[in-house]
Amino acid sequence: MLTWLAIAFVVFYVIKAPESSADIIRTAGQALGDAASSLAAFVGSLA
Repeated sequence: MLTWLAIAFVVFYVIKAPESSADIIRTAGQALGDAASSLAAFVGSLA
């Protein structure tokens, strides 16, 4: 039930504010990419 509510909210938000939604996704993607790069550098420095 809670999952469907969350999905409905996300769909509503994307429809109402697509530019803001895109910015949020872009920022989250950059953060994940930075975290992956940092983790790769850390693991590489262990070897």
